[in-house]
Amino acid sequence: MQSDNDNSEQLIRENLAFIHRRIAAACAASEREITAVKLLLATKTVPPEKIKIAIANGETLIGENKIQELKEKDAALAGLKLERHFIGHLQSNKVKDVLRYASCIQSVDRLAIAEALQKRLELESRQLDIMIQVNTSFEESKFGLHPDQVLHFVEAMKQFPLLHITGLMTIGLFDADPEKVRPSFRLLRTLRDEIVNNGLLPAAQCRELSMGMSGDLETAIAEGATIVRVGTAIFGKRSYPDSYYWNEQTA
Repeated sequence: MQSDNDNSEQLIRENLAFIHRRIAAACAASEREITAVKLLLATKTVPPEKIKIAIANGETLIGENKIQELKEKDAALAGLKLERHFIGHLQSNKVKDVLRYASCIQSVDRLAIAEALQKRLELESRQLDIMIQVNTSFEESKFGLHPDQVLHFVEAMKQFPLLHITGLMTIGLFDADPEKVRPSFRLLRTLRDEIVNNGLLPAAQCRELSMGMSGDLETAIAEGATIVRVGTAIFGKRSYPDSYYWNEQTA
């Protein structure tokens, strides 16, 4: 008889294989190389035991929404080949903490946060990869820059040389209809192209488009996603819907 742990491990392994098949099919349909799209495990509320199963099956990239979860899971995940991104809303008073655990912050959307990160990085004599979060669905409930502000924001970010902008991130519209979601993703790609075409950042640097989750990753890949963030389709349903986690007031 299989234990609950055995069943959990098998389910996660099967779910991962299914997600990778979806990613491969989406890349093929868009005539993109499979290597052009990375899978980020969205591990909000996921216990370390389940994360370890995914890592043992070849995954290396996870994203957390809350600093507290990064802290709580750090010891359990120590020593594993793992890259951790912070993908939630960041408060200035949590900058020191997030830098202890995350190699990339995908959710920079305020100059005040950029300044706080720059000052802390100066003290630590290091640099940091970041992405700029954009509110491409124009919803008041979501964080991120208004699309009209993005080019000016990128220009202003030149005053923070220790922050290395690798691309853009968006949550997108929560809707089961891919055609309603598609404009959110297309807009992010357009903004990235405008950044490059206006000479604000070189294409080789501003390459990432972090967009798409469990329900809409095919649409995101068709529109140019280089990172898709998947949680529920791998680890199972959570106690709250995605909208709960992406409408955060604190990190």
